[in-house]
Amino acid sequence: MRVLKSLFALVAFSFALAASVAAQEMPAAKPAELGFSAERLERITQWLREDSAKGTIPGAVLMIVRQGKVAYFESVGLLDPQTKAPMRKDAIFRIYSMSKPITTTAVMMLLEQGRITLDEPIAKYIPAFKDMKVGIETKGEDGKPKLELTDAGKPITIQDLLRHTSGITYGFFGDLLVKKAYLDANVYEGDYDNAEFAERIAKLPLAFQPGTTWDYSNSTDILGRLVEVVSGKSLLQFEKENILDPLGMADTSFYVADAAKHPRIAEPFQNDRKIGAGVDFNDPRLVRRWESGGGGMVSTLADYSRFLMMLRNGGTLDGKRYLGPKTLAYMTADHTAGGIVPGPYYLPGPGYGFGLGFAVRKETGVALTPGSVGDYNWGGAGGTYFWVDPKGDMFVIYGMQSPSQRVHYRQVLRDMVYGAIEKPAARAATD
Repeated sequence: MRVLKSLFALVAFSFALAASVAAQEMPAAKPAELGFSAERLERITQWLREDSAKGTIPGAVLMIVRQGKVAYFESVGLLDPQTKAPMRKDAIFRIYSMSKPITTTAVMMLLEQGRITLDEPIAKYIPAFKDMKVGIETKGEDGKPKLELTDAGKPITIQDLLRHTSGITYGFFGDLLVKKAYLDANVYEGDYDNAEFAERIAKLPLAFQPGTTWDYSNSTDILGRLVEVVSGKSLLQFEKENILDPLGMADTSFYVADAAKHPRIAEPFQNDRKIGAGVDFNDPRLVRRWESGGGGMVSTLADYSRFLMMLRNGGTLDGKRYLGPKTLAYMTADHTAGGIVPGPYYLPGPGYGFGLGFAVRKETGVALTPGSVGDYNWGGAGGTYFWVDPKGDMFVIYGMQSPSQRVHYRQVLRDMVYGAIEKPAARAATD
């Protein structure tokens, strides 16, 4: 019995040690050592603190990493404006569309294993997407727009899904009639899984011909189902085994099932919970069947920084390779050239193309904020945001739960972070 107890104690210690190692923070350095002005970084803290005090945002967490070391990691304001609990660095945020790069990474892992190719039609794996129709808006006899259906000119490919050129759309923003059809179909109604959700989307018309137009969409949710079909595992299971657990992302999932973690969930203001038409902030404490690869995950800045550090390192972290460097370079190249046009709501913005899971900067100017050619980014509808600047050897991740403020804060944040840089990164200087 004594030996058995000792064995149990050893196992418990091993698990605790593993958790401790996974949760270790990245090495830090003084701002000046990494080329930053400490005074100008403090401006950012004061800006966020003042805006939280004014009630513009509840609170925020910001991390800046350069040359592989943390230059800045601060939390300000409130975690929950209802309870007045203060923001904390280990706050759990609904990251919404920052789920997309993780799902995209899972897809590209399957590609590296030779199990899929990007030219394959999604209908090969999800037959409901065969013989899709495209909705064309015409004017009826009463002068009002009406929707007519025509055959898709080509199949939706896996690459189309990755770069949002599938013709699939989102119904909660914009005024196209196909988007209205999404709302009328109540695609988010009830408790469903990825298989059922894919069937729902496949029954609806496409907003554009596949391969012609960048339009933000449920495409990445369909990729989540692709991962399940090809791997034979649930999306979460595949991601935990291949991405989340190996990277030590213990707080990243689709729901917060552990009640002990509930006090760490960041909340928005009560009057700022709307993502778009018919879509409000979800409650991640309620575990449901849908694992939305396009927008369903929760995470912490410490967790997501591990994922970004892997990207910054060219696909490796702590001696383990997740993606090949050529694969990652391919993902972060512009895939919108060759006749693809921006849709009516081109979220990458001026100066940016789109790769596989990320907006990718094409030129130093044109865009509305500073940056470097080749930097890539994406954000979540709830207010979270990140960007990776390989030439500046830097990545930044921001946590906030305020959908109404998300665009403004992304712009100001980039302006202030780049304004705080005084010297080029050591690695970039030798490139």
